[in-house]
Amino acid sequence: MAVTYAILGAVAALSGKLFGQIQSNPWAYFVIGNICILMGLSMLDVFALLVPTPAFITRMRSKKRTGGITGGFWVGAASGLVMGPCMAPVLAVILSYAATRQNVAFASGLMFVFACGMGTLLIMVGTFAGLLAGIPKSGASMVRISRLFGWIMLGAGEYFLINAGMLWV
Repeated sequence: MAVTYAILGAVAALSGKLFGQIQSNPWAYFVIGNICILMGLSMLDVFALLVPTPAFITRMRSKKRTGGITGGFWVGAASGLVMGPCMAPVLAVILSYAATRQNVAFASGLMFVFACGMGTLLIMVGTFAGLLAGIPKSGASMVRISRLFGWIMLGAGEYFLINAGMLWV
């Protein structure tokens, strides 16, 4: 996971000001705002997002298994990509900062340390997995929390759309 994020940092540093220009483009705000609104509406149960089960995962399970260091490396790289959406706001800020410095070694190191911190969280969750069994089951409280975050997502979407409109003016 750390190698994946270090490569992301190097790419951001090499892209330089292009990364910042993309982030400050009104079209980027427009797209992000609409995605936030769609996700908020989904959390408010206006429509349901169905996530299909990928057939390629099932096919890969039956093929040759890669173990050892190579298998661990690929699992870590994949988990870095899977955790990306969860850490997107923090990741965007760190990548933006790395891009403004335009120093590949600094950006790679910064992202490497960030990924090591994320890995520490994963190790903690794995170590104390027994405590996770005591978490309350989903019910009415989880529906209320989902609705709350749905409204927050709608507000964030409106914020991005208003900023996109101000950039176009």
